[in-house]
Amino acid sequence: MLNNTERMLPDKEFLLKLAQTEYSDLSADEQESLAYLNRERLFRPLVMVNSSISGIVAGAKETWEAIEQYVVDRSIDIDLYESGSIGLSSEEPVISVQMPGRTRLFFVRVSADKVPSLLDDLFHQMIPETMVIGQLRRDGQEPWSDVYFLDEIPFFKKQNRIVMEACGVIDPFSIGEYVARGGYKAFLKTIRSFTFSEVCNLVSESGLRGRSGGGFPTGLKWKVAFETPSDQKYLICNAEESDPGAFMDRTLMEGNPFQLLEGISIGAYAIGSNRAYIYIRSEYKDAIRRIDNAIQQLRGMGLLGDNILDSGYNLQISLRKGPGAFVCGEETALIASLEGRRGMPSSKPPYPSVSGYLGRPTVVNNVETLSNLPGIVRNGPEWFKSIGMKDCSGTKIFSISGKVRMSGLVEVPMGTTFNTIVNDILGGVNKGRELKALHVGGPVGCTVPLEQMDIPVSYENLKSRDLVMGSGGILVMDDKSCVVSTVRYFMDYVDKQSCGKCIPCREGTRRMAEILESITRKPADEEGHTTLEWFKGVMQLEDLAGVMKDTSLCGLGQNAPNPVMSTLKYFRREYEEHIFDRKCPSNACTELRSWFIDVDMCTGCSICAKRCPAEAIIGTTRHPYFIVQEKCIGCGICFEVCKFTAVYYK
Repeated sequence: MLNNTERMLPDKEFLLKLAQTEYSDLSADEQESLAYLNRERLFRPLVMVNSSISGIVAGAKETWEAIEQYVVDRSIDIDLYESGSIGLSSEEPVISVQMPGRTRLFFVRVSADKVPSLLDDLFHQMIPETMVIGQLRRDGQEPWSDVYFLDEIPFFKKQNRIVMEACGVIDPFSIGEYVARGGYKAFLKTIRSFTFSEVCNLVSESGLRGRSGGGFPTGLKWKVAFETPSDQKYLICNAEESDPGAFMDRTLMEGNPFQLLEGISIGAYAIGSNRAYIYIRSEYKDAIRRIDNAIQQLRGMGLLGDNILDSGYNLQISLRKGPGAFVCGEETALIASLEGRRGMPSSKPPYPSVSGYLGRPTVVNNVETLSNLPGIVRNGPEWFKSIGMKDCSGTKIFSISGKVRMSGLVEVPMGTTFNTIVNDILGGVNKGRELKALHVGGPVGCTVPLEQMDIPVSYENLKSRDLVMGSGGILVMDDKSCVVSTVRYFMDYVDKQSCGKCIPCREGTRRMAEILESITRKPADEEGHTTLEWFKGVMQLEDLAGVMKDTSLCGLGQNAPNPVMSTLKYFRREYEEHIFDRKCPSNACTELRSWFIDVDMCTGCSICAKRCPAEAIIGTTRHPYFIVQEKCIGCGICFEVCKFTAVYYK
């Protein structure tokens, strides 16, 4: 049995020939070797386990160990490799199995205890229907009967996987498999066929825009850096991914690190840089491990370093670990952190493309943006422009979480509606629940009401409705979700993540968090928290928002009021119910609940009275107890300790 650490690397000269030669120019023996390298043909059964973070959390390590034990016990010879995620995070652990001559099958929720029965069936040419989700369509391989192809099932059918095409399919530790699928053809074409400015023009023609939230034209940013005179220029890949609800970049790095590195190489060449950095949060240990392995393999192949393949172009790519601060997602704060200073934003201009890292012209692009480049160079700008919308080309990856049937990553053409993403691709909210709203863009994003679900998603369309796309995180809320409580969580997070450099952000986020906290809980002191004061607090939120947007130093402070302002616009009634009725319509704000004791169910055990921190429960042993509403602080401890289900809330 082979695994990632024991694999023998393909011949270096053969891989370099694959990267520079069309398939038709290969000899018959070379075409045969290529077929085995790209898994079109197999020597033995292949099993791949998604060992990205989503898989590991769900038990992928235990599944891996169970597979190892299975083949040892039965003396079976297989290839066992790690893979990335196919995007179905809620269905982990996901494994894929390919028998020689047959198409690859994908199975979901394969816990360790299910491994023996699953592999027993497969080795006897039977497929367990309860776990299989589909097979990978591929010419030259015999398909399994009565099994859907992946591109036929709803989750994949309406996606257009360009950046994520190989995620979950290839081995992220194998330079050979990446090259066999066309990898590094784009980079070698770039350094041999284009000048620096021609690459900038090509990317500008494609219409590629930054995928980190602002949507700034990538080619324009590159041109500014290229045309700025300097003895040294830098390209920085922003892999910080500071939005806590987003995991697109992490999944791309874990699933296909070579694609990112090829994109970085193209971008660095375009601006005339020989130094590139990947600024990655230190918590992404698996992504760091895979990128570091990929860099070492590329150096061994001669695709990184000095005088790459005798082209005269030099390039070094280095990893730099960040502290995981939200503010370091902003490019000037990121550069400050990279220089060894505290991660705090600085005023612009000058922009980093003119004066950035160490005072030199610097381009900062995120992982998704750079991962688009190999496809653009390989297929041409017109191909990329044909996908998406006229003013917003290509695809966008969204990470979906919250109250939805399936959570994970989807890659769709720009212009796809939120309704298609949430309801058609992910199956909508759970059975018995109703969709209430979406929160898009993370802690500084906006809440999208149902009436906006059918707008084509693009930077301009969202901006015209005072909404933002952010990096692509979408939180789905159903009728049991409280909008006010959700916004309170985001404001509390932003308050803690503010760098504190500018007063509007530092004090404004704190005051917003305090106001939201006050209206989502019962006051301990009724005299100090009247309804009028609560209402005045909400009015203060709107004034604060205006000041913060106009005077904050960076995008964090300027966009921090977005969750508050969008929910006040579309869900003001819910705020009013919290203020005037002192009630959460979704019953999600536990500190606003009014607790009662059912006298018919209460046995008088007195446990609730003994545990009540506010001494709000009175009564006599062996007789029904009562809750004094004026004293109750809504903590819910009485509900937790009651063994007779006598406590309930309204």
